[in-house]
Amino acid sequence: MRLPEISHLVGKTICSLFFLLFAVTLATAHENPRQSFVVDVVRAAGPAVVNIRTEQIVQRGGAQPFGFGNSLFEEFFRGFSTPRFYKTQSLGSGVLIDPRGYILTNAHVVAQASKIFVALDQQQKELEATLIGVHERLDLAVIRITGEALFPFLKMGRSSDLLLGETVIAIGNPLGLGTSVTTGVVSSTQRRVPMPGGEVGHFIQTDALINPGNSGGPLLNSQGDLIGINTAIARQAQGIGFSIPIDMVERTVNDLILFGAVRKPYLGLLPGTVAQLLVRDRGVGGALVTEVDAGSPAQKAGIQVADVILSLDGLIIESPQEMLQLLDSYTPDDQIRLHLLRERDEIDLYVDLEPIPKNYGLDYAQKIFGFEVRESGQGVIVSRVHAGTPAAAAGLNGGDRVTEVDGVKVRTVAEYEKLFLDRIGVLPLQFLIIRGQRGYYLNLP
Repeated sequence: MRLPEISHLVGKTICSLFFLLFAVTLATAHENPRQSFVVDVVRAAGPAVVNIRTEQIVQRGGAQPFGFGNSLFEEFFRGFSTPRFYKTQSLGSGVLIDPRGYILTNAHVVAQASKIFVALDQQQKELEATLIGVHERLDLAVIRITGEALFPFLKMGRSSDLLLGETVIAIGNPLGLGTSVTTGVVSSTQRRVPMPGGEVGHFIQTDALINPGNSGGPLLNSQGDLIGINTAIARQAQGIGFSIPIDMVERTVNDLILFGAVRKPYLGLLPGTVAQLLVRDRGVGGALVTEVDAGSPAQKAGIQVADVILSLDGLIIESPQEMLQLLDSYTPDDQIRLHLLRERDEIDLYVDLEPIPKNYGLDYAQKIFGFEVRESGQGVIVSRVHAGTPAAAAGLNGGDRVTEVDGVKVRTVAEYEKLFLDRIGVLPLQFLIIRGQRGYYLNLP
């Protein structure tokens, strides 16, 4: 067959395929004239969205003897009241992210749950789930169900390229009514929201309605990509929804599955509060580098004392606490980009994070506050007070018992160390000290 004949045949074939495709499209449009991309996304993603029901055993005791409601008196009057136990239930949502049955949801959806049940795609039958891992600071949890076949799931997209005003879709389980769909647009890709305890959360803000029943469900873009996990953090807000960015989720989910918790990364610097003059001049805060550990990732990257950290991977930092909170969304396997102010110049440095050195939290506490601890049957005991330190100046003695730091109870040395790992650079801290039959609060340094 000659070349012109082949070309003519190919042309006729292409035309035939085009008209066939056009006819199918018209037929489909005629069959479903109201079908939109929202319908398509919900239809495709719906089977991977689950309803979560949890049971909690709640202990409630009688009133404290004198009604003080103070942790110091609780220490002495614990056991005076008779506890009673109640079974309560709560509802939420989740999204399957793995065919083996791993489900992402909010930590608060499964908090203190004695049992977790999952219903798939409006099915009446529930499957009991196992809690795999929790990251309370990010409000993330991974649970798992098992079955004879692989489960439908959603692949994670990206939240770093979100556009202001683009349409997003939230799917969840409000009031236990089954799959519910709300739509909206992106109002902010990096909204800073004040949280309890003085922390700041970084969220995608939309006007898609998100309530407690939607919590833990997926936020999707118009292509059906998973771009966030919905969280109901501002119940008093009207028409405002917040979602945890999927980029933040993706960094931590593997650790939750493999280890049950997210491994803390080591940066190796001590952040402090910047001068108010700098805040006034720039309109934002930051974290002042007051110390850099020898051989640490920070030193290897070229970070210097007196540098001011302004942002981490593009997210603005207003305080040392905010820097530590953001760092908690990374693992030792990650690289971060720090935007710094050095004298009058702004520079970017890339830091390869590493695992936390052994006993780093205990060494930090000893260096900053000036005392060492050991564990006994009574709890955390002061084993040594170093001369010339804040602890020595405050009159702390060996044998004193540390029962609370910064409002958090500590019963073991492991809890004590973890608390300091979460508060590196946060000063001063309040300690609840028990000496004999007396208890008192002590602010250090």
